[in-house]
Amino acid sequence: MIMRFWRNEKRAINKISNNRINLIMAIIFLLALAILIKLFKIQIYNYDLYSTQASSQQLVSNQLEPSRGRIFIQDSPTNTANELYPLATNKNFALVYAVPKAISNPEKIAKQLYFIFKQQKIEKDVEDLFKKQDEERLNNELLAINKLSPNDLEAEQAKIIKKYNESLLDKKSVEIRRIRKEAEINLRKQAAIDNYMKILTKPGDPYEPLEEKVDEQVLKNLYLSLNDLNKQIKIEDLEIKDNSIWTNNNSKQEELKISGIGFVTKAYRFYPENNIGANMIGFVGYVGDEQKGRYGLEEYFNEELAGKYGSIKAERDAKGEMIIINNQQYNKPQDGSDLILTINRSIQYAACTKLNEAVLKHGADGGSVIIIEPKTGAILAMCTAPDYDPNNFQEIKDMGLFNNQAVFSQYEPGSIFKIITMAIGLDQNKVTPETTYFDSGSVKIANYNIENSDRQAHGLATMEDVLEKSLNTGAIFVMEQSGPVIFSDYVKSFGFGEKTGIELEGESKGDIINLLKEKNKEIYAATASFGQGIAVTPLQMVVAFAGIANGGILMKPYVVKEIIKSDNSKMVTEPRQIKRVISEKSATILAGMMVNVVEKGHGKRAGVKGYYVAGKTGTAQVPRKNKKGYEEGVNIGSFAGFAPVDDPRFVMLVRIDHPRDVDWAESSAAPLFGEITEFMLNYWQVPKER
Repeated sequence: MIMRFWRNEKRAINKISNNRINLIMAIIFLLALAILIKLFKIQIYNYDLYSTQASSQQLVSNQLEPSRGRIFIQDSPTNTANELYPLATNKNFALVYAVPKAISNPEKIAKQLYFIFKQQKIEKDVEDLFKKQDEERLNNELLAINKLSPNDLEAEQAKIIKKYNESLLDKKSVEIRRIRKEAEINLRKQAAIDNYMKILTKPGDPYEPLEEKVDEQVLKNLYLSLNDLNKQIKIEDLEIKDNSIWTNNNSKQEELKISGIGFVTKAYRFYPENNIGANMIGFVGYVGDEQKGRYGLEEYFNEELAGKYGSIKAERDAKGEMIIINNQQYNKPQDGSDLILTINRSIQYAACTKLNEAVLKHGADGGSVIIIEPKTGAILAMCTAPDYDPNNFQEIKDMGLFNNQAVFSQYEPGSIFKIITMAIGLDQNKVTPETTYFDSGSVKIANYNIENSDRQAHGLATMEDVLEKSLNTGAIFVMEQSGPVIFSDYVKSFGFGEKTGIELEGESKGDIINLLKEKNKEIYAATASFGQGIAVTPLQMVVAFAGIANGGILMKPYVVKEIIKSDNSKMVTEPRQIKRVISEKSATILAGMMVNVVEKGHGKRAGVKGYYVAGKTGTAQVPRKNKKGYEEGVNIGSFAGFAPVDDPRFVMLVRIDHPRDVDWAESSAAPLFGEITEFMLNYWQVPKER
């Protein structure tokens, strides 16, 4: 009985033991199966995924950024390429950032940030604001008396200007202005400090950008002002390296640190000449996530200037150290090409400076100056007002300022177009300088009555009189001798209605569509003969005048003299003839007639003592935007011409948009033309002719 119980017990124990072994074996089998499945997934099914993840941890793969090409201008009377100055280059600046969670004294830092970054700019902005308000007040007072007779107008203008100047010196007025300025500055100061405080006190924030494109000296000033230093340290004793600032202290280098403030250095586009030529150059800005050239040369030549990115691939060990291996891939970046422009630095500076002064003097909306070499088509200067600083383009609110009005803006040229009309008449042998017609003061064409700009009848008049007195009826007479069809063909041949093809972004083609219509062809040709009913760009106009100065041969305008690639190979722009538009004889006769305009006509103030200067004034009306007719009291004054007349060194067009103090181009554009012409003739040391 006992034995039987023991045997049964033993069988039960063995059975339990076998079950446990079987369970353990089953678990081991299942674990092994799971491992095999996992290995299958890792090594076969998800091989690409884990291979990529491993590579991302073990491989270093970076894009290598090329250096953007620079843009140079020349600065010598002979335009030799060995005296170059950068208009656009690259410079290292700092991006200053904050780590708000690490800042212990945000109020102190906010005030120092204002002092370093904002104070001077705010004070200048307020000064400019008050100056602009004073000038607007003066211009409004001058505009209010604009309808007086010429004699009364001049006297009243003198009184208003005298009173304005006296108010600027009056003690009481000066004190009131000072108090108002201080109040405005304090408001802007507090707003700037509050903005910094808002950034510096964000709870738990690990990164906030504060200022971009911080200059090296400004950065050093910031670190000096925010460090508690026991002794005076000079800026020249500071050195920037490895995104940190160090100082030499008794032959011992010591790092200056600011808790919660740091910086990284980065190459930015830099424009050393600031506003000079900004509309022609453009700038570099973000398009999506990529930096690209915007407007002007920067956009037109973006591909050449940008260069090509390189790349590098290498492995790293568990410590993160680089491992140089045999299959390392390294593609060197290709730096961008440099541009050397035809622009002369001294002429560009003088033209732009004098243009801005003239626009300010006349209270005008803006203006343009283009100077071209007639024998080659090379642009020597190109300016637009108002301009902007491309280093701070992001501060500009009006996007229209970025357009280069010298090539973008279309306008009715007015009486300077009479030169083109006279060129056609001379070239067709329909008129000579001595040809006469009877001027009754008006002409009736297709039920339209067209008058002279001075509303006067001049009786028997020669073609010389037509240009000197700028007679609309005379321009119509010349056009009618050739006929509307031939007249239209010549206008098109001079390049109007088509882009010149200059290497600048945003060029317009003008509008001569009215001349090409079959209906009302006679009236459209009549108004076009004195520069109404068609639209041209300043560049088209100066190129056409350059064709006359060049003996009747039209040259293609260009602004890039050379493109120098990263391997030092060069692409040189060769002057290119477009076509002969009029005969050399016609061009010579017309040049002589244009000299008389400056000597005896409306262009006297464009003359320079000792030289024969050829040119023509033009006062154009501005069409209404949404309806027929022209804006009341709004005009564009322009003057185009060249000198010396026997061997022209330059052709220039000057345009002043809506001058508030004068009505005619002889008082706005012509004097500016004369000032710039005198500068150039002296700069080139051109011998006087008389």
